[in-house]
Amino acid sequence: MAVTKIIEVVGRSSESSDAAVKNALAEATKSIRDVKALDVVSVGLRGDNMDEWGALVRISFLVDSVDD
Repeated sequence: MAVTKIIEVVGRSSESSDAAVKNALAEATKSIRDVKALDVVSVGLRGDNMDEWGALVRISFLVDSVDD
């Protein structure tokens, strides 16, 4: 039986909200595998000059099973 775990991560970009989402996924996949879905929770501008995009995303991935 497959078990899925969901984490929330924040990506940042000075280019666009799409780039912030892609950055979040790229960083998360450095330490997790078997990503099955990504949901964008929110995007917005941040920083002193409101020039940095932030994207809060939920990433779901399969949990490895350990057989005895």
